[in-house]
Amino acid sequence: MASTAPSPYRLLGGRIPYVEGPLKVTGRAEYTDDIKRPGMLVGRLLRSPWPHARLRSIDVREARALPGVFAVLTGERYPTPFGVLPITHDETAIAVGKARYIGDIIAAVAAADERTAEAALARIRVDAEPLPEYLDPRVGLQKVAEPIHARGLAGTNIQKEVVQHFGDVDAAFARAAHTTRVRGVFAGVTHAFTEPLVTVAEATPDGRLTVWSATQVPHYLHRSLSEVLGIPMHRIRVIKPEVGGGFGGKSDPLPHEIVCAALALETGRPVKILVDREDVFYTNHGRHPTQNDVRIATDAEGRILAYDIDALIDGGAWSSFGTVTTYYNGVLAMGPYRVPNFRYKGRRVYTTKPPSGAMRAHGGTNIRYSVEVALDQLAEELGVDPFVLRTRNALPPNSTTVNEFRITSTSFLACLEAARAASGWDATFRKLPYGEGMGLGCGFYISGSNSPIHFTPKMPQSTVHLKVDMDGGIAVHSMQADIGQGSNTLLAAIVAEVLAVDLDRVHVQRVDSDVSPIDLGSYSSRVTFMMGNAARAAAEELKGKLASAAANLLDVAPEELELVPERFRLRADPSRGVSFLEALHRAMEHVGALTATGSYQTRPVGGSFKGARAGTAPAYSFAAYVARVRVDEETGEIAVRKIWAAFDCGRPLNRLAVEGQIEGSIHMGLGQLLGETMSYRGGRLLNPSLLEYKIPMPQQMPEVEILLVGGDDPEGPFGAKEAGEGPLVATLPAVGNALHDAIGVRFHELPITPDRVLRGIDERRKEGRVWKGA
Repeated sequence: MASTAPSPYRLLGGRIPYVEGPLKVTGRAEYTDDIKRPGMLVGRLLRSPWPHARLRSIDVREARALPGVFAVLTGERYPTPFGVLPITHDETAIAVGKARYIGDIIAAVAAADERTAEAALARIRVDAEPLPEYLDPRVGLQKVAEPIHARGLAGTNIQKEVVQHFGDVDAAFARAAHTTRVRGVFAGVTHAFTEPLVTVAEATPDGRLTVWSATQVPHYLHRSLSEVLGIPMHRIRVIKPEVGGGFGGKSDPLPHEIVCAALALETGRPVKILVDREDVFYTNHGRHPTQNDVRIATDAEGRILAYDIDALIDGGAWSSFGTVTTYYNGVLAMGPYRVPNFRYKGRRVYTTKPPSGAMRAHGGTNIRYSVEVALDQLAEELGVDPFVLRTRNALPPNSTTVNEFRITSTSFLACLEAARAASGWDATFRKLPYGEGMGLGCGFYISGSNSPIHFTPKMPQSTVHLKVDMDGGIAVHSMQADIGQGSNTLLAAIVAEVLAVDLDRVHVQRVDSDVSPIDLGSYSSRVTFMMGNAARAAAEELKGKLASAAANLLDVAPEELELVPERFRLRADPSRGVSFLEALHRAMEHVGALTATGSYQTRPVGGSFKGARAGTAPAYSFAAYVARVRVDEETGEIAVRKIWAAFDCGRPLNRLAVEGQIEGSIHMGLGQLLGETMSYRGGRLLNPSLLEYKIPMPQQMPEVEILLVGGDDPEGPFGAKEAGEGPLVATLPAVGNALHDAIGVRFHELPITPDRVLRGIDERRKEGRVWKGA
């Protein structure tokens, strides 16, 4: 395994076990479904059986009359629209006027038990007028008889259109020595997280509402609850227990969360809504089905002259993160290469399907596959090694892209070198027998969005509060959302590192809007960079207070002291010093408990054109992956044997977590590549369960060799960058390009199922193309 230089830090840079690990493995960790409140009711949702329908009437009288039913809600009770992006509020907690997909919530009940709740749903009578279905986003590009949303552009179902042009793309193609084109087609996929969606809400007689929910964005949920329910934020308390996986699927405020809170308000009793797996699929917000058209022009040596990209994106019924995704499908094609001329047209179209939204590396995954396959096609045409082509075009550090992304640190060339050497590329590429192949895929992703979703009121993107009392324990408060990626552990380790204390002194408190300061949540790979910088600042402030107290005890100046584990001592005479507790108790004498605050806010970057902020980030991760595959030409089955994953996340602060994120990303990428798909018959989802929706089995997971080769980022906490989403994007093209090396077929449609493999082999042979003698 390649490695950065030995860490100069006591904790950071090592392999730190998760602080909550013992609770999780012993079953003692508290998840939302574990929450029990006295007199708690069961909430259930009635979902639309129509893909698109006008709701003429909803008769709930019989349901309300059923003994044990405490409330029945329909959409007109809480009609205020909401959404994660303030510019696209088009969701309602319960459908108002229309149902827009099979699975749309059209009523909700709260009852004493599950059986009564289900019986009440069966007694709700809905009179609906079916409306035209819009399943193909191409149809929605033109004016339609009944737009899914009134806010569609000019009577169409277009939710968002992006047009950008930098440089002169047409002139670049006119003078190009080589051009290539890939038309990619990508099925929609969902997150398949382990924990279903679940929320508990309680309205208490003091006029407050408390909501516990499995969410990645407690702050955005807090805002949406206030907006829809008409309650000031200070009367709402949001608590995030442990979360059993999210991957973007819990990064929106979701309708069931607001419905659960509304039912609690209506009944005056605690209510729990735990949705089943089928409902999770209907809620979706997964990766968008996409069609993209990528053209690349190069000079005679293979230096990129221009990209020309078009993307048609199936958004499903709601906007969700779709405006951002529409931009990302273009602008995240930029790195890790120099692209002097760039044109992009992207359109996201409403359809009568479950909504698409943010899924790990959203907007960057599908376009990366098409770009990397196109680059391999160019390398083959040019007669150069795929590594050589990438090396010639690598973005340099401290540079600016044509659309004004600021690139600070990049170890992309080191990633290429490490992957090439570790994989034995030179001895194996194009030299393996028929059916076996090697492929290269590269990646580029943001370390947090430079711009927060909400611009008012102005506030930091992350804030961390520390509090230390006489017992010497350090309580850490932050609204960052640990969803299993290890951010609580990193938060504790950063504080312990700065203060030179044992890790068990540091206690990360659960997210609770009453006591946790602002953090925008766990999405866009922002947590390590932004929370990490805030935590470091808070710990440095606290260290200063303790150093002053220690200096007072020793009758020296603070600058004469150095901090060693659990102790302040004189640099000139290490035998003289005071313990952490002695310094703490002196510092507390006149103020009581010590507190400190740290925050992080990105600096302004990017251009002034429309959409300039999309894709801007304080730093970017880079990747170069090599995959080795074997294809059974009789069955079409693909076996990914090994992946060498060279990744630049700056300094890896917790190697255990980084390695886990890379391995998990590879597993998720292989799922999209090899078989996962949201399958429909008309507007009906055919596989809303983990029996029919096939994620890769353990035996399909390849051996993974992780190569962490990044140098320190100048602005990241202790030199770190993201390692949560960027590790996914290189997986798909590495395997796709390896398949071409194995059987001589380029695959432009995902997933690459056995039937498509066999069809590709047959078509190649019909064309008379022989590959490796077969």
